[in-house]
Amino acid sequence: LAPYREDVVVSAECLFTWYWVADLCATENIPFVLGHALYMKAISGAKTKNDRIDSKKIAKLLRAGMIPMAYVYPKPMRSTRDLLRRRMHFVRQRADLLTHIQQTNHQYNLPNIGKTLKYKSNREGVAERFEDDSARKTVEVDLELIEFYDTMIRKLEGHLVRSAKAHDPTALQILQTIPGIGKILSLVLLYEIHDITRFPKVQDFTSYSRLIRPTKTSAGKCYGTGNGRIGNSYLKWAFSEAVMLFLRETREAQPAIRRLEHKYGKAKAKGIMAHRLGRTVYYMLKNQQVFDIKKFVNQ
Repeated sequence: LAPYREDVVVSAECLFTWYWVADLCATENIPFVLGHALYMKAISGAKTKNDRIDSKKIAKLLRAGMIPMAYVYPKPMRSTRDLLRRRMHFVRQRADLLTHIQQTNHQYNLPNIGKTLKYKSNREGVAERFEDDSARKTVEVDLELIEFYDTMIRKLEGHLVRSAKAHDPTALQILQTIPGIGKILSLVLLYEIHDITRFPKVQDFTSYSRLIRPTKTSAGKCYGTGNGRIGNSYLKWAFSEAVMLFLRETREAQPAIRRLEHKYGKAKAKGIMAHRLGRTVYYMLKNQQVFDIKKFVNQ
């Protein structure tokens, strides 16, 4: 590239291998553009596909100014965000183990355990319920793995909290002023959003968070919805969890949710409240203000 360095711009699809390319370009002071892989596929679909054709299409899109750009997440916080996502994977594996114990209990037609197994003190004597040696061993293995996950997840959370306090303690404290948003949800929101100013409008943020239902229209007629999976799935999960905890802990929001349930039904009402919560988070981070229940209820 040496003879062309002054005019070169490097572009790549937003796949899992883009990290080192972006870091190399930053080190060498070469402009780097990250393209949204799904949108690029929709724009430049072709009958034949290989690396040479793909590279040429990316170059054409870039030169014409038509490349759908994705966000180049900065290196200092990128690995911590990935670790937070990995923690979620471990939590789901732990939940699968807890579910398997319950399923095994039902499989052998034993009485309900009657306790929440996510607490360590409630797991005593669970394996001894099974008379069959192999079934008992299966449950013992599940319990050992759950205990291992408990220790590992707790250590991960401590590391993540320390990292967040070093990266952006102000935003973390602002997010935790929302009732129901505690340590984990505030971390997810902090690292998945990163910089709220990258969203010019609140509509851009709610769309990125999958809090809206996109529609397909033509000639004034609606032909259904689609592309609901375009956006950040982790933010979608965080706001879905946050709105349930928020409604459980906030009495002032109960009249509003009841009105929405009466008009739209329970499922759609919670979606509307999640969208409202997303808008609130956007303006809180943009204006550096703590949560105000009065503004939330009256918006």
